[in-house]
Order: sequence, then C-alpha cells, then structure tokens
Amino acid sequence: MIDVPVQPILSLRDVHKTYGKGPNQVQALKGVSLDVMPGEIFGIIGLSGAGKSTLIRCINLLERPEQGTVLIDGIDVTGFSGRRLRSVRRSIGMIFQHFNLLANRTAAGNISFPMEIVGKPKKERARRVAELLEFVGLSHKADRYPAELSGGEKQRVGIARALATEPRILLCDEATSALDPETTVSILNLLRSINRSLGLTIVMVTHQMHVVRSTCHRVAVLDQGHVVEVGPVDEVFANPQATMTRRLLKEATAIATA
Repeated sequence: MIDVPVQPILSLRDVHKTYGKGPNQVQALKGVSLDVMPGEIFGIIGLSGAGKSTLIRCINLLERPEQGTVLIDGIDVTGFSGRRLRSVRRSIGMIFQHFNLLANRTAAGNISFPMEIVGKPKKERARRVAELLEFVGLSHKADRYPAELSGGEKQRVGIARALATEPRILLCDEATSALDPETTVSILNLLRSINRSLGLTIVMVTHQMHVVRSTCHRVAVLDQGHVVEVGPVDEVFANPQATMTRRLLKEATAIATA
C-alpha cells in the first residue's frame, strides 16, 4: 500500500506583521513559516513580546499579515473577506487567557452566543448548549453568570463556547496562565480529551514550558518574531538546538526546583 502524504490543516508561509510607523515601528513577526498537522496539539512558546499572540491572531485573520500567506487545508485564506472570511472563522475556535465571557449572559447564554450570530435555530442551539455543558462538566452551572463562576469554570465555559460552531482548529492563547496549578491540570486534561475524542487540532500559545511538555505533540519556539526551533516536544526538550530554547528550559527548571 502506498502511503498518501497528509496535508497540513494549517500552514503559515513567510508571514510578516508590523505595527506602527517610523521610529515607533515594531516588527512582531519576521517571516514565520509553520505547518500544523490534522489532529495534533501544536505548541508555540516564547518570552513575552516574542510575537506569539500576534501569530495566533494572524491565524484567524484578526490581524492581516502584510506579507506571506495563511493556508487552511492548502487554501490561501489570507485575502478572504465577507462571507468567506466568516466561514473560515467559524472553523477556528479560540479560547483566551482572561476568558472574555459576556458578563450579562449565563454560562448557557455565553455558549449559545456564537450560534445565534450564525443564525442557528433555537432548538438546535439549546441541544448543542446542553451537550457542551455536559462535555465540559458544567451542566449544573448552566444558569450561573460569570461573576458566580471560578476561574476554571469560566475557562470551561470559554472552551464550550469555542466548540459551539464545531470548529476544526482550536486556538488557545495563554489559556491556563491565569489559573492556579491544580485548575491548570484539569483544563489541560480537558483539552487533551477534546483532542482525542473530537479529533480537533489544537494550537496552544503559552510561555509555560510545563504546559508544552505535558500536552503538546510538537512545539515551535518563537524569538523576536522568528521561529528559531520546531520539532517533536520530546526531541526539542531533550536536545534543544536554539539558544532561546535552552534559556526557556533553564528558566523552567529553575522555577520547578525553587
């Protein structure tokens, strides 16, 4: 039998992103190229200011690269607008560091919101919300407002909301950095379960090396807008090639032994 090469679900090719002009200009991304394969958990790690959040915003086209391309299933979506852009964004869910929940909506209402935007019928929304609340373990908190939820519960609502439109890619922007260690473990377990049970591709931006080590299949190291290293997590951690990777590992070891 001939093995058919698997096409990346997400590719970035020579992506550049600059903010500001003149002396205040900041080059956030400088020729980033990456491939993310279907069904993997892919980590992007680097120091603050490395370009991680800009990169994830370019993936879902909340930011437009001024050079380079973003490809989904081999299709260049960089120039999409209107209906085609909305369709791409529905296929890419996102969860945030600070949850970004609507304070005046219950847990169920927050999860329902993206389906309301795309015009899903009420009965279908209700069914999907109930499924997702059960999936993230919050059926008993359906009618609670964000102010009544713990940080971990808020993030579970955020994850359920991101899954509402049945995306194929889930972007996590520092999704656990606002949580305590025990809650972080529970959220990472949930993300691994989502990856396994739904076959969802997850791109995880973080500055926490232990998150990458415990959760990701492959990792890219970002340094001042450049990808300086990429590979399977075990290989990168065991034999780091880039100076920045070695620095991150050294700092993570120091924190763990402090």
